[in-house]
Amino acid sequence: MDGPEIIIDQRERNGELLRKLEELGATIAVATLHVGDYIISDRVCVERKTISDFESSLISGRLFEQAKRMKEHYASPILMLEGDRDGFRMHGRAITGAIVSLYINHGMQVITSESPEESASILFSMAAQEQDRAERMPSMKGGARAYTASQFQEFIVGNLPGIGPKLAKELLKHFGTINRIANSGVDELAEVNKVGKKKAKLIHDTLNGQYDVSE
Repeated sequence: MDGPEIIIDQRERNGELLRKLEELGATIAVATLHVGDYIISDRVCVERKTISDFESSLISGRLFEQAKRMKEHYASPILMLEGDRDGFRMHGRAITGAIVSLYINHGMQVITSESPEESASILFSMAAQEQDRAERMPSMKGGARAYTASQFQEFIVGNLPGIGPKLAKELLKHFGTINRIANSGVDELAEVNKVGKKKAKLIHDTLNGQYDVSE
């Protein structure tokens, strides 16, 4: 079984963390994200901050703006606070107050990590549990901008249920256009590597099913 898929912002380039994710077996896709640093599923988005990053964004007011935007796009936004908490320069009550405000006012959970390697392990565990248990694949909904027609096509196909960025590319390479994907039968879709009958039926039913306005 392939590892879970994680979409990573192109500016989030911590080498240790990325190497650890690859060692654990994660499938990594790099994109330009407008919210968060890591997309775990269609509902989980993670912003990673070191201790100094957290303090800087708290002082500038950017912290709460980021939290607000993440909550607008994802049901379960998470802040990963990385580093030794003894390294904070600000008063402990200010830090605690900020964390409490993130949770109460923005619905953002805060998870602590001591190192990039531990952050990678946490991210991998999140993705594995989220995608295995509920088949929730990473979705860039509102979190990324498509710059070319091909990227936009990948974005559309990648947001189909059960389809992430890797399978979106496989489908588009195989069929050539979104129209051909939509007009293909279950057996044809299942011919694509790693799609299988279950996902093929889900794709077919989503693209060809009658829209129900009551849902």
